[in-house]
Amino acid sequence: MWWGTTIEAPDPSGLAKFYSELLGLPIGHEEPGTAIVAGSPQGPFFVFQQADGYRPPVWPPVDGKQRPMMHFDFQVGDLDSAVADAVALGATLAESQPQENVRVLFDPAGHPFCLCFDG
Repeated sequence: MWWGTTIEAPDPSGLAKFYSELLGLPIGHEEPGTAIVAGSPQGPFFVFQQADGYRPPVWPPVDGKQRPMMHFDFQVGDLDSAVADAVALGATLAESQPQENVRVLFDPAGHPFCLCFDG
């Protein structure tokens, strides 16, 4: 059974707040260096953990730079509206957009994530 995913961040509480608002899920737990977002007490959980010396990944990948190790894909019903909402919460739209029905964005810590139109 999948319990959850841990994401390193320079500001775990701030990043948890971003994903909590983006996904409409509550922050279930916070302590110094860790914050957890989940849709239910049973999970699955998004755990945001303090990472000293954190370097945001570069996307698209560039030789010699920190590569993205993973990213989230979120399905949305209205791509333009979802992008606008994410940007209003602090996301940044990536310059490179490889697909018409997908938008690549960066969360406030620089992790890439995708909003995918389901229509």
